[in-house]
Amino acid sequence: MVFELNDTSKVWDLFEGWEETLIYSCLQKVMGKVYVSDTEKPVSAFAFVGCFGFFAGVPDIELVTGKPAGFVIMVPQNEEWAKLIENVYPDARKVTRYAIRKDTIFDRDLLKKNLELLPEGYELKNIDDTVYDSLLDDPVTADFVSAFESKEKYLEEGRGVVILKDGRFVSGASSYTRYKEGIEIEVDTIESERRKNLALISCSALILRCIEEGLYPSWDAHNMGSVHLAEKLGYEFDHEYIAYEVASAERTH
Repeated sequence: MVFELNDTSKVWDLFEGWEETLIYSCLQKVMGKVYVSDTEKPVSAFAFVGCFGFFAGVPDIELVTGKPAGFVIMVPQNEEWAKLIENVYPDARKVTRYAIRKDTIFDRDLLKKNLELLPEGYELKNIDDTVYDSLLDDPVTADFVSAFESKEKYLEEGRGVVILKDGRFVSGASSYTRYKEGIEIEVDTIESERRKNLALISCSALILRCIEEGLYPSWDAHNMGSVHLAEKLGYEFDHEYIAYEVASAERTH
């Protein structure tokens, strides 16, 4: 059987050296959950937040088969976990993702200069109570806020900015998740408004806000376009890694 682990300190060593802020969110009990098949002396663990799950320790088929319902991006710690995921979910989509270094020192002047690229007629705004509701109502932008358990939780611990045109969302950057020391950035622009530097602008605004508050704005890329955007903001590519998209038909974005 699979159980939620309340004392996450029991599995810290299983994730040691894995620089992934979504794991930190779970281990620090800021958001997300950790699942195990043995709550007393766990040798395997599954950290899950948003739609991401990370498997660590001794490969355990119970943890793999006991995934939450819906779309999950499964990230194996090693080849043994990867083979187990492939065996359990032969239809899973194997993808390459791109880890970005977590020690970026940002050029504030460059980021501020990026804000000057905002076209006339567009408005840059922090995500507040009203903006939150509009984002949650749209499946395209729901990921900006939906990993948080409530509006109150997001407004307290989340951080985000949007670009509006005629009062409607066209681009934005937000905390997909939160950990004690910072956030994990989620960014999106509607298709008709791309190639206007809007993602660059919104990310620059969010990073500046994080710097001012002493938070680290972590970045993980799902494709090379995301890597290139990160590099424009001052980040550096670290390494590729493999993940598995399970039940992709249920994805909302």
